[in-house]
Amino acid sequence: MDQPASDMRHHKRPFADFAPRHFLWRVSADGKVGTVTLNRPERKNPLTFDAYAELRDLFRGLVYATDIKAVVIHGAGGNFCSGGDVHEIIGPLTRMSMPELLDFTRMTGDLIKAMRACPQPVIAAVDGVCAGAGAMMALASDLRLGTAGARTAFLFVRVGLAGADMGACSLLPRVIGQGRASELLYTGRAMSADEGLQWGFFNALHDSPLLLEEAHALAARIAAGPTFAHGITKKLLHQEWNMGLDEAIEAEAQAQAICMQTEDFRRAYEAFVAKSTPTFEGN
Repeated sequence: MDQPASDMRHHKRPFADFAPRHFLWRVSADGKVGTVTLNRPERKNPLTFDAYAELRDLFRGLVYATDIKAVVIHGAGGNFCSGGDVHEIIGPLTRMSMPELLDFTRMTGDLIKAMRACPQPVIAAVDGVCAGAGAMMALASDLRLGTAGARTAFLFVRVGLAGADMGACSLLPRVIGQGRASELLYTGRAMSADEGLQWGFFNALHDSPLLLEEAHALAARIAAGPTFAHGITKKLLHQEWNMGLDEAIEAEAQAQAICMQTEDFRRAYEAFVAKSTPTFEGN
């Protein structure tokens, strides 16, 4: 028997009133763009166990958001994120059992999976230090804007760990190439902003005072588009990594046929006929 529509939709809800404890969250005046601010500027915005979990839960929850169409993530105080907190995470990890360590590493990976799985495009606005888990959050974002002062380091090797962390060995080569990714993961050195731009890590660089404004402007442009279709694009950008060309073309044929049933597709056609600009509503 078919499930009642009211039951099928009971997880859908607005996220304008989301109130995290371990970072800041605000929503634009039109309700479409959510902004995550990592807010421990005195320590260059490191993550704690609770921050990891709350960020994971936010991005998981955005799958059901009725209002948020794009997300911006940035750090307070001129730095993006220095990674896991040395005193609140690294120290305790040295005293944990293997099962406890695996719980932690799976949780950090779940944050990346949640960022990739939410339908909203995520834009990272990167200034200053962007290291470790912070670099992975920037990498997991769909688009990255930086500044000349951005320094991005996948520094796991510098604390005696493998460069294989939170999906780095999968994501980074796809963004900047296998050889460049290998160098950064083996050495742990910081990638400069210019390298990041030349290698395709950053989509653009902006002056620090304008970075967040530019990120919000980009998010607003995306949020004004056909957001259901954007969600399909994001899903296939991710899923097609594991497909051959024939499979990818078939997946895109099916996806596009679904998008052709949306009201946004009809709105675009009617606006074209009327020689006007379409207003997309995400359905």
